[in-house]
Amino acid sequence: LDHFMKEFSIDHVLQSKMYELENEFHVLNEIVIDRGSAPYLSNLECFCDDIFVTRIQADGIIIGTPTGSTAYSLSAGGSIVHPSVPTILLTPVCPHSLSFRPVLFPDYVELRIGVPADARASAWVSFDGRNRMELRKKDFIIIKRSRWPVRTIND
Repeated sequence: LDHFMKEFSIDHVLQSKMYELENEFHVLNEIVIDRGSAPYLSNLECFCDDIFVTRIQADGIIIGTPTGSTAYSLSAGGSIVHPSVPTILLTPVCPHSLSFRPVLFPDYVELRIGVPADARASAWVSFDGRNRMELRKKDFIIIKRSRWPVRTIND
């Protein structure tokens, strides 16, 4: 059998309007940002290494690891990613635009996803299905690879 060790995890840092650290979470599978009970689509902005990438209008967005790629992200149309591929997945949930497709980022980047000041409603974020909390206008999360990877053995 061909075994190899793979180290992977993502740090998720929830920050607020004044860039004060409010919470820090480590996840193995995914972060989900959704519209909660609001009747409106989520309106989010995505930045990669402080460069604007896109404005997201969808029921939500999934930010996943290769380990999480076979879970909720796959159900939403995301790619299956081999555990040895160092990547962060960005998968829209029921996007407003047909042109917004899943995106793979290298795992060394820092993603920032936030609720813009002109959004119609707040959003909700959860970390591996736990610690659900509200993201109000001007709030954002920062996603980056963890300093403390999880070792796994793959066949």
